[in-house]
Amino acid sequence: MGKEKLVVEVLAAHNLMPKDGQGSSSPYVEVEFEYQRQRTQPKHKDLNPAWNEQLLFDVSDPDDLPYRSIDVGVYNERGAEGNGAGGRNFLGKVRVPAAGVPAPGEQAVPQIFPLEKRSLFSHIRGEITLKIYRIVADGHLALAKKDGGGKKKKNGVNPSNNNQSSPAVIVPPLPRERAPQPARKEDSVPPDAEPIVVAAPNHAYPMTFTLAGAGGGGGGGPHDFALKETQPLLGGGGERDKSSSTYDLVEQMEYLYVRVVRARDLPLAGGMVHAEVKLGNYRGVTRPSAARTEANWDQVFAFSRDSIQSSVVEVFVREGGGPTTKDDFIGRLAFDLGEVPRRVLPDSALAPQWYRMEGKVGGRAKGEVMLSVWFGTQADEAFAEAWHSRAAGVVGDGLSSIKAKVYMAPKLWYLRVSIIEAQDLVVSGAVAAHLPKLFAKAQVGVYVLHTQLSSALLNPSWNEDLMFVVAEPFDDLLTVSVGDRISPSHEELLGRLTVPVSAIEQRLDDKPVASRWLALDRGQGSGRSGGRIHLRLSLDGGYHVLDEAAAHNSDLQPTSRQLWERPMGILELGILSASGLAPSKPGGTYCVAKYGPKWIRTRTVVDSTSPRWNEQYTWEVFDPCTVITIGVFDNNRVAHGPPSMDTRIGKVRIRLSTLQTDRVYIHAYPLLAVHPSGVRKVGELQLAVRFSCADAASMLHAYARPMLPKMHYAEPVPTNQIERLRFQAIQTVTARLGRAEPPLGREVVEYMLDHGSHLWSMRRSRANFFRLVLVFSGLAAIRRWFEFVRSWQRPFHSVVFTIAFFFFIFSPELILPVAFFTTAVAGLCRYRSRPRHPPQIDLRLSHVDAVYADDLDEELDTFPTSRSLEVVRMRYDRLRSVAGRVQMRLGDMATVAERAEALLSWRDPRATFLFLMFCLLAAAVLYSVPTKVLVAAWGLYALRPPSLRDRLPSPLTTFFERLPTKDDILL
Repeated sequence: MGKEKLVVEVLAAHNLMPKDGQGSSSPYVEVEFEYQRQRTQPKHKDLNPAWNEQLLFDVSDPDDLPYRSIDVGVYNERGAEGNGAGGRNFLGKVRVPAAGVPAPGEQAVPQIFPLEKRSLFSHIRGEITLKIYRIVADGHLALAKKDGGGKKKKNGVNPSNNNQSSPAVIVPPLPRERAPQPARKEDSVPPDAEPIVVAAPNHAYPMTFTLAGAGGGGGGGPHDFALKETQPLLGGGGERDKSSSTYDLVEQMEYLYVRVVRARDLPLAGGMVHAEVKLGNYRGVTRPSAARTEANWDQVFAFSRDSIQSSVVEVFVREGGGPTTKDDFIGRLAFDLGEVPRRVLPDSALAPQWYRMEGKVGGRAKGEVMLSVWFGTQADEAFAEAWHSRAAGVVGDGLSSIKAKVYMAPKLWYLRVSIIEAQDLVVSGAVAAHLPKLFAKAQVGVYVLHTQLSSALLNPSWNEDLMFVVAEPFDDLLTVSVGDRISPSHEELLGRLTVPVSAIEQRLDDKPVASRWLALDRGQGSGRSGGRIHLRLSLDGGYHVLDEAAAHNSDLQPTSRQLWERPMGILELGILSASGLAPSKPGGTYCVAKYGPKWIRTRTVVDSTSPRWNEQYTWEVFDPCTVITIGVFDNNRVAHGPPSMDTRIGKVRIRLSTLQTDRVYIHAYPLLAVHPSGVRKVGELQLAVRFSCADAASMLHAYARPMLPKMHYAEPVPTNQIERLRFQAIQTVTARLGRAEPPLGREVVEYMLDHGSHLWSMRRSRANFFRLVLVFSGLAAIRRWFEFVRSWQRPFHSVVFTIAFFFFIFSPELILPVAFFTTAVAGLCRYRSRPRHPPQIDLRLSHVDAVYADDLDEELDTFPTSRSLEVVRMRYDRLRSVAGRVQMRLGDMATVAERAEALLSWRDPRATFLFLMFCLLAAAVLYSVPTKVLVAAWGLYALRPPSLRDRLPSPLTTFFERLPTKDDILL
């Protein structure tokens, strides 16, 4: 057997610290093992380098390997900048124990190591990816010699740093991997695209790729992912009239409407008859009607003004219900489009009239038709139910799925089942020496909850609250049962009872309802008594049932409408158009918007990569600190055959508190989606948004009210049940909206409600961590400024600071007034640089600028994972579940820090205005009132008795919780 060699593959590094004074570094790696030292080639000005080099070391004694270590250092080579400077800068180090290095023949996998500091004052960041294993040198050195000695230098081995003679760099045998597929034409990279670091699916080290728009979205580069302000002609532009008064946030679209009501005096003895409306190449047919002399249709046909190719619209009445033939003609009508009247809203609908039909040769035919023809806009009430010429190819059941609809989510309640105790239970003695383990179980629908086990023999006590989510109308049944757990797989039923949910008492506050003793039945139709159970049942209407992520709530009102506040404003949304979408055949594209309990769905625009909807919707606003969500989907239910799931394209979130009152925001929002190859732009969605407020005082007062209803603070929902109840609420809403006509698919509802937001994602966790780092970077800047003053590099600044310091030492009462006054002035100075546009998804904040492909594969993986090995699946899911909670807590910490930063950012102009007014008032109070008095008053307030305290949060706490965060713009 040959001598063993240790191979260290230096693959890549990520997010290194810039050390060359120009915002970059030229890093290389130096590896030392058993007094042998080798290094890689430097990568010029690259903070995310990829070396892919193998370094070979002799192993003197394999049995002594567990007591050795491998030292890896990363350095910046100063001479790589070409400025003649020598030396190097330290970028980080890693010490890897050699005990875990795979033996020859064992499979090795790349590992990611975080870089460590050399001392306490080192500024280090980043990670390095290494692959370390052992080989037997005899069989592989010969292969290296065949390639010539030149490859040694090419692979970056520096013999001068090694005491050995000509160290060899070898390529170990690797497992077979799939060859990389050639890039598709639609994924081609434009020349000006921004390079991003990502990992290939079969490797754990980063590779370069570019962010590029897909589906005709335009060239690459950061500007493709930015928010774009547009200037469409809303409400008819300069020719604004009454018809645009209620549709002033969308472009005016004109349609020719033909309403065919009925026909009479037809020359038929019986059978089917239908009407046909023809305009140029477009032809619409009514449903067939059985008639002797009279037929009823009452259908509306809409022809877009820009698709009209004829000056005459014709209406034919034909016999039969199938395809038309030459012999089924009964009569016709023709209308000159120049004589068709134009309806101006809010005028009433045009009254239909009876018209005598013409024959084939121009004479009068027997029979009359009642119809009306007019020009109108999308504001016409006939628009939603009309047959549209653009959807002429959609027939059958697909017609119902392309119409615009408004959905109302069911009213959700929390059902609280308080299981107190049980008495007179009859325990079976079939199992000898069995100690009873009694439990109670409650079931509503398919959801089952258990209490803890009780070892009491006949009278167990639990005192536990089990909570469910139920929806009106209350059709479910509550089943409560008591059982004895004999073994983990065997339970014996001791008794049960059933209560209709509709018979349970409703409560609106935290006053407990009366408890009741209810008899248990042994089941199986025996009629025997199984004891009795003590229950307290209530439908809690004082809570807001959470069905959305906490950061993206669109509604905060309690369930009971009696507890609702008055609406403070109106939100108007105009869904204009989309562009750059991928072709969707044979379906179409539609939008779904969700705010509060009201869901809207636009009509489906068939076979268009640039659909134009121009539909406007309105919501009542009860709280400005809420978010509206708009999603874009491909309709896959219009094709023939069994319907399939709709494909999600992208979504946009807009926080209302970031909008100025009564201002119209018109922007094209990029639709971004995460794919295994990285983030891609799949199109743009053009929206017009206006937030109107009739009572500014109530809106400003809302910033001092608690975020959630009082019941959430008086009797909080247990933290460990919040996510389970949210999952149950999502399932309930999904089931109810899926029963509407047309149904709103499960995939649509879950995507709009962020059903998978709690799952683990390395990318999102890294993004939340760097959000926290970015917020606390201000403290680091203050520290650097203080060090700058101490260093006396600029004596004038240091002298001024020293004088100010001694001034405040001798006049401490001016510290707080000056601090608040300076804060107010700083906020006023930032007013000119306030955000002018609604925030949109930030790619760099979302941390997709440097992401690994295995991270994306993990993020897009199903839950549970689709890995083949059962052991890997179990461990992988457990890791994701635990890490998901860590991710949420990290996001909460970042949210708190961002709210503090938002006080002066003018992102929420009303909140910043209130805070600045508070600062000015505080400055005046602190100046006029002695500090000792204020401190004493604060101490008395903080130490007041509990009976004088309110369980609701203070106005300051509520104000802070209402401040906007960057959760809305996090992808």
